[in-house]
Amino acid sequence: MAKLIATTPSAGLLPLTVGTVTLTEVDTGPVTLIAPFDGAQKATSDALKAAVGVGFPAPNRTLGQTQDKKPRMVWCGMGQALLVGADCPDLPQAAVMDHSDAWAIVRIDGADAAAVLARLTPIDLRDSQFKRGHTARTLVAHMTVSVTRVGPQTYEVMAMRSMAGTLVHDLEQAAKNMAARAALA
Repeated sequence: MAKLIATTPSAGLLPLTVGTVTLTEVDTGPVTLIAPFDGAQKATSDALKAAVGVGFPAPNRTLGQTQDKKPRMVWCGMGQALLVGADCPDLPQAAVMDHSDAWAIVRIDGADAAAVLARLTPIDLRDSQFKRGHTARTLVAHMTVSVTRVGPQTYEVMAMRSMAGTLVHDLEQAAKNMAARAALA
């Protein structure tokens, strides 16, 4: 019988530092998709606040801590958010689904983090437009992802687990291109 060994989505690919940018894999712990039923968003938000300390986020926003394995809510689509870093409480007023093994999350940190992402995504990453706590469902290269700003020079990119290798490759290549450009300057 084969012995199976659990691995993370980016096992063997990260961490990686290229130029001024560091790419690391984020282990958040549990991830649960929450979609309140019609008219139940406030009740869902109140139940979440009572149980894990964060409510349901507004569109394109996150709520809670940005450190690994701390409870937070990340908006991920119309009427949907991900509870990250905490077990989901009983929410009879919402549809819930465990997504703990579904996502690959890569943190991009460093002076050129925004420039690296700007090579791959159409969203406006300027400080005045995409502030800490902002999140967007968008594209990175050809993949649908969620990009969240978690610090002054730090972003998290969430892609489906099956796209982890492609995500790391595309981010690494963009970082190498930025580093080569800086070397020529």
